[in-house]
Amino acid sequence: MSVRATARLRAEPDGRGGTALPVLESDGPLALRRTRSPLPGHARATVVGAMSAPLNGDRLTIEAEVADGAHLTVDAAAATVALPGPSVDTGPSTYDTLLNVGEGAALRWLPEQLVSAHGSDLRQSTRVELAPTARLLLREEQILGRHGEPTGALTTRLTVHRGGRPLLDQQLAYGPGAPGGWDGPAVLGGHRAVGQLLLADPSFEDAPLPARLLGPTAALTPLAGPAVLVTAVAADARLLRAVLDEAMHELLDGLKADHSRKSAERILFTGYGFGKETGVRPGPRNPTDERIPGTLR
Repeated sequence: MSVRATARLRAEPDGRGGTALPVLESDGPLALRRTRSPLPGHARATVVGAMSAPLNGDRLTIEAEVADGAHLTVDAAAATVALPGPSVDTGPSTYDTLLNVGEGAALRWLPEQLVSAHGSDLRQSTRVELAPTARLLLREEQILGRHGEPTGALTTRLTVHRGGRPLLDQQLAYGPGAPGGWDGPAVLGGHRAVGQLLLADPSFEDAPLPARLLGPTAALTPLAGPAVLVTAVAADARLLRAVLDEAMHELLDGLKADHSRKSAERILFTGYGFGKETGVRPGPRNPTDERIPGTLR
């Protein structure tokens, strides 16, 4: 028998400088657990697999809403393995993720890898709605087959809107039934691990990042909006995670440096007798005195 399950969570400010989780509803194989966040002001929820899923024919959905001003991190306790169904006529499984992030809110969506086991057939989709001042860090990783086996059939789609306008719409297909060339040199080139890291932040409007390579099998691409997309392929899950983690830390460190610089400027020009309080406008900075805010080191 196929499983149909929808898990829901909602994060909102708790009025004390933190974030509460008034809605945390598990369902079927999708068990949601409150866990401690190392980030100040952030709530954290971890997805725990309560049973093997998805199997062919299953219908799984996770819905997450981050209210205005809330900060949420969602991760997972282990990888998700897409498996064949009990019979050949069950049809494909679906795993849908629906995310909504409000004004001034921040969401870190960091699940573990999705493994496409031989014989499985999965349609995965992630749809994100961002308010204009929302921030998002999202990671997706697909592992094509368990060790020593060919991949199952896997189609993934990542769609992101910001302020009601498209920011990203990307669909990928692998394995049996995928368009020809999916494993060729122009796509995977024989690699069996593929991943994306999306970072959307209003800071990129003032300092967009240039496109660049991040080693031989990864690239950073600026999007038509305040966001960047890192895409990577690797031989296995460990190497893929290393590439994405390095990119994530460099991007976040760049944003922290940019925020610190802007905070220092506000103090310098308004808190110590400059700027509006005296009617004196600060002069232009020498662009050679500091690195471009938000850039990778």
